[in-house]
Amino acid sequence: MPDQSISPLRQRMIEDMTIRGFTTDTQRDYLRSVKNLAAFIGWSPDTATPDEIRQFQFKLREDGASPTKMNSIVSGLRFFFRATLKRPEIERWTQFVREPRKLPVILSPEEVA
Repeated sequence: MPDQSISPLRQRMIEDMTIRGFTTDTQRDYLRSVKNLAAFIGWSPDTATPDEIRQFQFKLREDGASPTKMNSIVSGLRFFFRATLKRPEIERWTQFVREPRKLPVILSPEEVA
């Protein structure tokens, strides 16, 4: 039986993630992403416009969010809009951040010896 203190939208997202077998940690992270979007725009996240989502991502980047954190948030938002709200067009407005590639450390022959 669903908890009555949880909004129907949040409950539906939890059910969608549970059906897909998401781990507890993934569910927590995705819910936090949607909660942070709602806090940023000041109302229910299901009414977010593409421009508000863009502004949210810009603010995260300005605040110094790492590429890994940004990509985690984008994944949560994409799931929310695609699976829970059935608004797949929103994916066009969410951008993954490319993580800089790190070159491997190559030892010289002297260092190997």
